[in-house]
Amino acid sequence: MLNSLSKNAPQRPTLLVVTGPTAVGKTALCVRLAQHLQTVVVSADSRQFFRELSIGTAKPTAAEMQGVPHYFVDSHSIAEDYNAGRFEVDCLTLLEQLFQEHAVVILTGGSGLYLQAVTEGFDVMPPIEPEVRAGLQQELAAHGLEPLVAELLATDPVTYARLDRQNPQRVLRALEVTRGTGQPFSSFHAQKNAPQRPFQSLKIALTREREELYARIDQRVDEMLAAGLLAEVELVATHRHHNALQTVGYQEIFGFLDDKQDWPETVRLLKRNTRRYAKRQLTWLRRDPAYQWLHPDTAEEEIMALLTAQVNEEPSKKAD
Repeated sequence: MLNSLSKNAPQRPTLLVVTGPTAVGKTALCVRLAQHLQTVVVSADSRQFFRELSIGTAKPTAAEMQGVPHYFVDSHSIAEDYNAGRFEVDCLTLLEQLFQEHAVVILTGGSGLYLQAVTEGFDVMPPIEPEVRAGLQQELAAHGLEPLVAELLATDPVTYARLDRQNPQRVLRALEVTRGTGQPFSSFHAQKNAPQRPFQSLKIALTREREELYARIDQRVDEMLAAGLLAEVELVATHRHHNALQTVGYQEIFGFLDDKQDWPETVRLLKRNTRRYAKRQLTWLRRDPAYQWLHPDTAEEEIMALLTAQVNEEPSKKAD
């Protein structure tokens, strides 16, 4: 099957996107696929970029990578300001190089925004006066995130349903557009401004039964804690304002370090909030009908069949 993919390469190379909620089993599957296809893996995980964050991001170890090159893992320092916009540019540049050697490249991660940045580009957003964001930041500092999340629900329930509502930066961004324009943040999502990509995408989303996924999440949290998550969070505490640390796995332990809750409650919050995060990831992915949903245990053979079918399609059927 690999030979047929190489010899009958499509007019445009294929970006194989493999995503799914945290702990579903993306890393192991992508390594097996990369070995089968003799290709590489590009990470679109918004926190695995940072060298200082390993345990709390479930970053793949060298043993787990099994010699498969992984790009955008440990590529930046937490001290850098790196976001989805910069990732889009950097990743597209890298893919142009990788597709010179590989008919198929694997893009993986659970950060839907970063996957969208590469495959589709961003929505057109209007310019917003700086005073709007400054006012929101003042409200966040004075009253916390909860009132802002309530405002988001009242003014833009579509964005509320799919946004990571525990991420202050995402909430502020949605509200600044809504306040600054008088229109919901979600109303701008259909206005694409990205050029056509020089590759075709095959989008795969992995899923498991809820009980199975939640058990894997609880086990992963236990493993992270045993591996030294608390010490990792203490080491990066001076960067706690960074976007990558305003997320599940770090905020709960910051709460413990700030004496907001004891350790058993911290562990409970870690597991609960990680399960909630997985649910939000699934909600985001289900918005895109292009994703084909597969179980990780059977996905490898199914993906290879889908790739072969896509490669062997008549060129006329591939027209966008």
